[in-house]
Amino acid sequence: MASVKRELIIEAPAEQIWAVIRDFVAGPVRMAPGFATESKLDGQDIRVVEFADGSTLRERLITLDEDERRFVYSIIGGSVTPAHDNASMQVFPHGEAHTRFVWRHDVLPAELAEAFSAGMDEGLRVFKQTREAAV
Repeated sequence: MASVKRELIIEAPAEQIWAVIRDFVAGPVRMAPGFATESKLDGQDIRVVEFADGSTLRERLITLDEDERRFVYSIIGGSVTPAHDNASMQVFPHGEAHTRFVWRHDVLPAELAEAFSAGMDEGLRVFKQTREAAV
């Protein structure tokens, strides 16, 4: 299994960042508009996310913890179907008007980690730019 972890500081209040992350249906497009192009429900606790490169991911909601501001999901299909996948996003206040955002992704087979890592990096680049421009 491979693990990918990314952290970044965003110049926006944690409440604003959590509002985007906790939005199971529209969150991916709100997080990285243009990178994620569509997100829609496909049954209870399943969403389908489409990306600008033509790839799609079917994701299952595992946990939405309001107290911890933690969102956990699993990729279960689409353009890639891992043998195992578990991802979490968590939002932490960082000073008065900043947020520390932590995104972890555990995946099997390990060979998928490189592609997941690249996607996470691009998504985070767009996320930071979009959220900071909105403040």
